Amino acid sequence: MTVEPSFLAGRARIHAALGDPARLAIVDALTLGDASPGEIAHTLGLPTNLVAHHVRVLTDAGLVTKGRSEGDRRRTYLRLRPRALAALAAPRLTGVGRVVFVCTHNSARSQLAAALWKRRTRSAAASAGTKPATRVHPRAVAVAHRHRLDLDPTGTAHIRDIVRGDDLVIAVCDNAHEELTGPLHPRLHWSVPDPVRVDTDEAFETAYADLADRVDRLAPAVLPSGVR
Repeated sequence: MTVEPSFLAGRARIHAALGDPARLAIVDALTLGDASPGEIAHTLGLPTNLVAHHVRVLTDAGLVTKGRSEGDRRRTYLRLRPRALAALAAPRLTGVGRVVFVCTHNSARSQLAAALWKRRTRSAAASAGTKPATRVHPRAVAVAHRHRLDLDPTGTAHIRDIVRGDDLVIAVCDNAHEELTGPLHPRLHWSVPDPVRVDTDEAFETAYADLADRVDRLAPAVLPSGVR
């Protein structure tokens, strides 16, 4: 994933501006409404000259704008720029068709990840393995059932039979990530510990929770704008 240096520099300025507790408090205070520097100073208990310094830093970083009051023209109001905060998020992934989750045996992690993705995004997903088993692991089926995910106990497949050109391939195990090369090499890697090695309900629940969290984090970067 290539990111423009200027975009990174802008995000770095915003992160640096928010690195001071007082500036972060000012941004919090402006999240739901506008305020004058004097009102900010009173609310936060800060000297007005210190507020002026922090406002300059936030303005230079593109987080805050200033405008004159339409009433008392001597008064200035500060306004937060939400788009600047949105820039802190990781860049979106473009050109994504399906999402395909891959592990070694396609019997647990990749199956759960694909089911989670379908439920979270209501979009196409698939799973595959580099050395697929003949069936989904019973504990994976059980954890899916507990969380109301739909898994086919016999639905395993080899990665060569599944992946298409516009798929976003995600390796959910280290072996698959390190083994695959060329056009099948995963674009993303999630280093999720193999629950089969431990083979307890707790291990499968831990893998499920890890995958669910990662799916929730990835979805906004892949879904069309406005769809969350």
